[in-house]
Amino acid sequence: MASGKHFDLSGKRAVVTGGSKGLGRAITAGFIEYGAEVIITGRNQEDISNTCKELGSQCKGVVFDLKNIDGIPAFVDQTEAAYGKVDILVNNAGIHLKKNAVDVSDEEYNEVILVNQRAVFSLSREWAKKMLARKAGSILMISSMASQYGIPKVIAYTAAKSAIEGMTRALAVELSPYGIRVNCIAPGFIETEMSSKALNGDPERKQKILSRTPMQKLGAPADVAMAALYLCSPAAAYVTGIVLPVDGGNSIGF
Repeated sequence: MASGKHFDLSGKRAVVTGGSKGLGRAITAGFIEYGAEVIITGRNQEDISNTCKELGSQCKGVVFDLKNIDGIPAFVDQTEAAYGKVDILVNNAGIHLKKNAVDVSDEEYNEVILVNQRAVFSLSREWAKKMLARKAGSILMISSMASQYGIPKVIAYTAAKSAIEGMTRALAVELSPYGIRVNCIAPGFIETEMSSKALNGDPERKQKILSRTPMQKLGAPADVAMAALYLCSPAAAYVTGIVLPVDGGNSIGF
């Protein structure tokens, strides 16, 4: 039977991309609460420094831009050289583009795919190499409900997140025999600073979301963080290759 110790991450080290804000920060805080040391990455040194100061000595920060895809192998090597072996990788960072599909340029599309898909694969590949040598590790992807059904004006984001879910299953099949679990969370409509601004200014859209969400409310970042904790902890030792919706039932609502 599971107990508190099954969620204990003491002695584990995690990397959370985009860990200074939103869902990434919530995941970071949750992991630290359960004993992990967390290295957060992002493009803004001030945001990273502030988050590390707020979360304490178990939070470390490294500035890295995922658009620098050629620099990812060196970034992975340098991170482990500086902090030690990484047991958990959370691919959280991403960018968004809201625009009619016919108005999206190839350059804009490629940029979203680069950050949300290609960089995720490169990071996962490089850390998988290290985890394979140790025969242990956990890789967590963050998808979106945009991959579950059609949402207008987010074609590049939807394409990237749909690929992430396929990548989760393919990597799980290849890596799980060697002790590396690969899973994915598909958050629904979560109440963050960004979403609050968007939805509070569009009450019709907010009501549409709530009307098809059986739990009749938006989620909290902590809801995603606790799902991440489960999937990356010993409690999920026999779980790999899943895409877990954290959406209040939105994906099955009518």
